[in-house]
Amino acid sequence: MQRIARFTLALATLVAFAGPIAVHAQAPAEPYKVGTFAVNNRQFVGLVLRDQFIVDIAAANAAMASGRIEAPAYMIDLIERYDSGVRTRLVQITNDLVQNNRLTGSGRPAYVYPVANVDIRAPMTDPWPSKIMNAAVNFYTHACEGCTPEELAARTRERQQNRGVPYLFLKPTRGAIIGDGDEILMPFGRDEIEWEVELAIVFGREAKYVSARRAYDYVFGYMVGMDISDRGGRPPGGYGSGSDWFVGKGHDTFAPQGPWIVPKEFYGDPMQNLHQQLVIDGVTVQEARAGDMIHSIPELIEYASSLITLYPGDVMQSGTSGGTGEGRVQRATGSGFLVDGEALQATISGIGTLRHTVRKERSVPNDLTGSQLTPSAQYRGRGGRGGGGQ
Repeated sequence: MQRIARFTLALATLVAFAGPIAVHAQAPAEPYKVGTFAVNNRQFVGLVLRDQFIVDIAAANAAMASGRIEAPAYMIDLIERYDSGVRTRLVQITNDLVQNNRLTGSGRPAYVYPVANVDIRAPMTDPWPSKIMNAAVNFYTHACEGCTPEELAARTRERQQNRGVPYLFLKPTRGAIIGDGDEILMPFGRDEIEWEVELAIVFGREAKYVSARRAYDYVFGYMVGMDISDRGGRPPGGYGSGSDWFVGKGHDTFAPQGPWIVPKEFYGDPMQNLHQQLVIDGVTVQEARAGDMIHSIPELIEYASSLITLYPGDVMQSGTSGGTGEGRVQRATGSGFLVDGEALQATISGIGTLRHTVRKERSVPNDLTGSQLTPSAQYRGRGGRGGGGQ
């Protein structure tokens, strides 16, 4: 028994002290961000400076006289090796460009591009993240859409007294993830498509059973995310009841991410700094700060890591605020769902803005047998079930 007790104590000690926050001795001349870009369809991992310039990391690494490393071939590679030499090299590249005034004018190297001259892609593409975890109904205002101020205050007090545990769901990665400027596709006949802007947390290290106290040790950085939702529900009949999360959340293009990732050292505490906003055709439909969250980001990480192992590049989105469902803001196209041609801008202060246009899928192959997901209008009001709900 004593040996078992000593082993348990030793294991607990290892867990308690696992994963200290990396100490970075060398500071960059200015903050940077990282992302995935393409020029003439040639894709590369890039360094973002001042939100104006994109630096081809591999080319910059090769061009500098000393300190060369094996340049990251893709974003998850950069994330995995960030504290093992990659960060040091990014700081060196940044300092060379900034301190020697090489970002502007004739002295700008060929591996530095104005942001307008590159294709901004989703930060993590091929390989894609192994999973996207989304927090459902994690803002008090979203839990009480369309409520009066009095109803919201009462519902908030009730939820604060009985928060329970978070509710997480998974979204697909490849196919669902799109980058800045890509079109959001409304699937054929699915005309109840809705929006949600969310903070996307990118993990930097493998994590299992991580306490909320140590949660940020496992975070690499942050990006803007959106959770596009199909509220049209599933056709009546067959197996199942209640919400169908696959129908509601799983379509292609329903997980915009980017435009790039801000390493955590340059963003600070998101529970203090978060300010997210969604604008559709010039109308602000959502705006929130972290104080509206029901479960904090560290709590979400503790809960998620108690369910499943988190890996570098995995993404967790912390939920959205009011401004959907019954809380929708009136727009020029009406107060309803997304409409073909509308322009969305999702912004998180200190990170950046995702810009997307909504396009309607206008046809499907004519040899489908009827087993496909049918247009919402065919069963709306005739017993169809909700398609995601959050």
